[in-house]
Amino acid sequence: MSDFIRHECGLALLRLFKAPEYYQQRYGTAFYGLNKMFLLMQKQHNRGQDGAGLANVKLGIPPGHRYINRLRSVAPNAIQDIFDQIAAQIKAISDQMGGTLRASDPRFKEVMPFSGELFLGHLRYGTFGGNTIEHCHPFLRDNNWTSRSLLVAGNFNLTNVEELFRELVELGQHPREKADTVTVLEKIGHFLDQEVESLYHQVKREGFGKKMANEHIARRLDLASVLRRAFRKFDGGFAIGGLIGHGDAFLVRDANGIRPAYFWTSEEVFVAASERPAIQTAFDAPLAEVQEVPPGHAVIVKKDGRVLVEEILPPAPRTACSFERIYFSRGSDADIYQERKRLGRNLLKPILEAIDYDLENTVFSYIPNTAETAFLGLLQGLEDYLTDQILDRLRREGSLEDSSKCRALLSRRIRVEKLVIKDVKLRTFITDDDHRDDMVRHVYDVTYGCLRPGVDRLVVLDDSIVRGTTLRRSIVRMLDRLHPAEIIVVSSAPQIRYPDCYGIDMAKVADFVAFKAAVELLNEKGLWSVLNDTHLRARELFKNGNLTEENVLKNIYQPFSTEEISSKIAELIKDPSVRARVRVIYQTVEGLHDACPQHRGDWYFTGNYPTPGGNAVANKAFLNYMEGRNVRAYAF
Repeated sequence: MSDFIRHECGLALLRLFKAPEYYQQRYGTAFYGLNKMFLLMQKQHNRGQDGAGLANVKLGIPPGHRYINRLRSVAPNAIQDIFDQIAAQIKAISDQMGGTLRASDPRFKEVMPFSGELFLGHLRYGTFGGNTIEHCHPFLRDNNWTSRSLLVAGNFNLTNVEELFRELVELGQHPREKADTVTVLEKIGHFLDQEVESLYHQVKREGFGKKMANEHIARRLDLASVLRRAFRKFDGGFAIGGLIGHGDAFLVRDANGIRPAYFWTSEEVFVAASERPAIQTAFDAPLAEVQEVPPGHAVIVKKDGRVLVEEILPPAPRTACSFERIYFSRGSDADIYQERKRLGRNLLKPILEAIDYDLENTVFSYIPNTAETAFLGLLQGLEDYLTDQILDRLRREGSLEDSSKCRALLSRRIRVEKLVIKDVKLRTFITDDDHRDDMVRHVYDVTYGCLRPGVDRLVVLDDSIVRGTTLRRSIVRMLDRLHPAEIIVVSSAPQIRYPDCYGIDMAKVADFVAFKAAVELLNEKGLWSVLNDTHLRARELFKNGNLTEENVLKNIYQPFSTEEISSKIAELIKDPSVRARVRVIYQTVEGLHDACPQHRGDWYFTGNYPTPGGNAVANKAFLNYMEGRNVRAYAF
């Protein structure tokens, strides 16, 4: 992606079913779980680089000893920092014990940090709030009762935080801040407290003493019921994991399946993560055995090792995030790899039409690195097309008998070059805007000598175009140095027109080049009334408390075809210094659905939000734009 955007967080949950000595004997280390968590988090590092956190719960620890360990970091390499700190702690304790403490020793779990059975790891991309330790998951709600101690981490954004915050206040709570992370923790914690309190009185009536009550509570706790009550009014996209101090664990997914979550279980472990390949790699788990957490369900691991899949939220239409497939998730997933190739292949026809089917004078390339897989799909489509053209010509001209003609035809190739190179190590130290833009231009470099100046046109594939800033300031200007006759920028995703509110940092419509293009067109065609009327409608909805009723932002795009907006975008990303003609081609929404049939969450492109809160965010974003507020639309 040429435009950098922050996006989904990453989650990893692990439950060990065996004692430390089992893993010591079989795998040569009592810290098997810790090693696996390092792998799970590293294999999802693409999902969060603002910070990381790891928590561990130990079972069977006597009173007076720590049974919860937690470390969080916002260091530049947060995952490595956390595990380096843990390794240092383990070494220091081992040295104190003379290096003789074995996994079978009862004191092992008591003194060794992160040696317990339950792990919860998190990778953070901050879409809202600061970037401090306090903003890093897992969040902890500590209590002397193990069954009331709660750790929570997740990949989520809630659109109705204000409403949920008011509910907590009405319950008598005093939340320390108005944030979805705190709200989630306190919501679950409130109903967990209720459940534990009810069970406590029940076991007391049955004649059990106070000291024994906690064991009975842990065994009887209906975690699914707690989660149903806690999540009942959540509006947004989420995959939220949690650990309870007595030994239960859970992972809940939103009813629309917006945020991804997978799990796998064996005799030795239960593991869940945001991405399937992380589980496959860390545990050598067969593809067919790694299951998707059903939307609206929770996977619950009880203290006794039972794994339950329980419905938590009423069924809703599946609208799994398509951006996960286009860009965010690692392309090593078997299905995602094929889907990205189909995204590229589905662009074959509009590209051929744009170049007048002239392959001889067209060079194809892509913007590194995430567009590479879609480019492979496009290339395969081009090769198939060329093969068909060669065979057709051979049949028509009878060239099979003329070896020189036959050789000339068969030697034709699609002209592919690696023209765009990203120098990821380049950083700018200049703060002046004009000079910084000049330095940013050089984050990418170009390969010279591959085009015939003034003759060849250039087709460059990107996975998506959000703001168009990097294209204008850097890439298009850089490609123009090669003196192509024309530059055609192709996006494997449709036009991004609407803000996201389910986990991606795309909440200001003024940032979208598609929105800028639509506004420019409205002004050019004298349709200012569309902006004004839409503003009045949004104000009316806001005044009446009905922002969820409809998405008025759709009105801004309604007067224009996709092609008209694409043409205007081409003008916007072309710097005045660029001499070549510039055009832009976008994937169609139909092409997206064809490539990613199980991930039809397309609200960024269509404005069709899966939850009511999406409409509210779109309307709020438009109000912010019209009224000059440069803030995120979901920061109500």
